[in-house]
Amino acid sequence: MKPLTDTEYIHALIAEGEHQQQDFKFEISDARKIARTLSAFANTKGGRLLIGVKDNGKIAGVRSDEEQYMIEAAAQLYCRPEINFSMQTYQVEGRSILVVQINENEQKPVCAKDESGKYLAYLRIKDENILATPVHLRVWQQSGSPKGELIEYTEREQLLLNLLEKNDRLSLNRYCKLAHLSRSAAEHLLAKFVRYDIVEPVFEEHKFHFRLTK
Repeated sequence: MKPLTDTEYIHALIAEGEHQQQDFKFEISDARKIARTLSAFANTKGGRLLIGVKDNGKIAGVRSDEEQYMIEAAAQLYCRPEINFSMQTYQVEGRSILVVQINENEQKPVCAKDESGKYLAYLRIKDENILATPVHLRVWQQSGSPKGELIEYTEREQLLLNLLEKNDRLSLNRYCKLAHLSRSAAEHLLAKFVRYDIVEPVFEEHKFHFRLTK
């Protein structure tokens, strides 16, 4: 099979549009902002950045030296732990397009430093970078524990299952209220159920809810 030219390859990627594992950037002017995208890809299933491509898929091109420096700064200075990535420049229609590949990180969460110096973790959902919830943070924290451990099955666990059966969607705040639990206890139990694939987080209307895994 004949290998694709740079132009054919980049146009094939652009045809996919932006999605969970692909993002377009016209340019990079802020390493902190791009660190959020790197964090989201690394915490989810990895992804690819096309730099020099507008949101509508039009090819604008980049000055690749500057863009490469910004990516390196985002990955090494503004992400914790540092993110491993690969970069390649493609020539399309007389312009340079930079493709950055980020793999899913084994060690999670990968956090990005914001303007105030705080480190926050992000997730990639469809074509958006979404701030991870305390439940996600606890899932990653608990992931160091052996999965073969038994879930202690008490009234609390039964109550959570009952509430999820009655409510197709359950927010963390509503769960705390209905179960008369502290946020910390509610986060811990939800995270445990997410880890064991009993419960799944669902992002709808700009909020996370939880439901029984389908």
